[in-house]
Amino acid sequence: MRSSWRIGRILGIAIRIDSSWIVIFLLFSYVLAGSYYPRSLPGASLSLHWLLGIATSVLLFASVLVHELAHSIVAIHNGEKVKNITLFLLGGVAQISEEPKEPFKEFRMAIVGPLASFVLAVVFFAVSVVIRGASAAGAAVAAYLAVINLSLGVFNMLPGFPMDGGRVLRSIVWKLTGDLRKATRVASVSGQAFAFLLIVFGVLRILRGDFGGLWFILIGWFLHNAAVRGYEQVVVKSMLEGLRAEDLMTTDFVSVAPDLRVQSLVDDYILKKRERVFLVMSGPELGGIVCLEDVKATPRDRWPSATVAEIMTPREKLESVPSSADGSAILNRLTTKDIHQIPVIDGGRIAGVICRNDVLKALQLRSELGV
Repeated sequence: MRSSWRIGRILGIAIRIDSSWIVIFLLFSYVLAGSYYPRSLPGASLSLHWLLGIATSVLLFASVLVHELAHSIVAIHNGEKVKNITLFLLGGVAQISEEPKEPFKEFRMAIVGPLASFVLAVVFFAVSVVIRGASAAGAAVAAYLAVINLSLGVFNMLPGFPMDGGRVLRSIVWKLTGDLRKATRVASVSGQAFAFLLIVFGVLRILRGDFGGLWFILIGWFLHNAAVRGYEQVVVKSMLEGLRAEDLMTTDFVSVAPDLRVQSLVDDYILKKRERVFLVMSGPELGGIVCLEDVKATPRDRWPSATVAEIMTPREKLESVPSSADGSAILNRLTTKDIHQIPVIDGGRIAGVICRNDVLKALQLRSELGV
């Protein structure tokens, strides 16, 4: 199962590395130590080649981090929240709370990443020139990083969604047409076309005996999926426009008492009523939510003695929304927080509960009706 680890915080943003990052880090270090540095520094020892390879890989991913921090800083300036930045197999991604609501904001957020990479390329090139006479090894490291950052900036500016260039294209079409959905479709089709070209190029390289083409196929496949998902997300958001929490919530929810035994919850509610989620009510007040996952996480031998209050998620730890909350914001909350239900609370009192299935049913109905 994929996992990630937090390695620190910068400007209040959690920095994480995905497990796939380790693979690419080791691969880069191996290629640099076994190929690039033996050609650039033929008289150096193997240990120095490996030391430079590891150091360059660290600086490479530091450059990717600077690229993502540039996006994040502009997003924060635009009033958005950045939960974390994760480095993974194909680069990095900043998890931003909301998509930009204006084309100019998206343009600024998108363009600043490649600009940061271009600035780094210029800085590393200047360093390589300045120290060339004093340190051949340092100059080789700086020259490689200059080329990589230049390549990163150029690649990200290609007009294929969801790359930065694709987002720049979307922002321009969005500004010209005033239609985010149409703009996303244009950028998504552009991204899929670019991904297809990468895959074809990779296949041709493999047919010529160069198995480095596998990288182009992998990147193309990743970009194609991302472009399709990006458009689908905008379609879903547009379908939820005008819907509020009160339109999506269920009011005939099943509630249980906090002192109910877990065994009784299983026998009398989960098995008989075939429900998975229950509101735990203390009189008219919401005490928390208990769901099937909480029961499964409780040892079987504790079911007869443990109470619902002991295994539930208490109210203070629950995500909640008012009945006026926007439908797309609710879906975003459910997905980004990785939760399956969210209570609707007005004036401190429970009005209903929204499950993921409620949102999906609403989307299905609106899709069938062409709304």
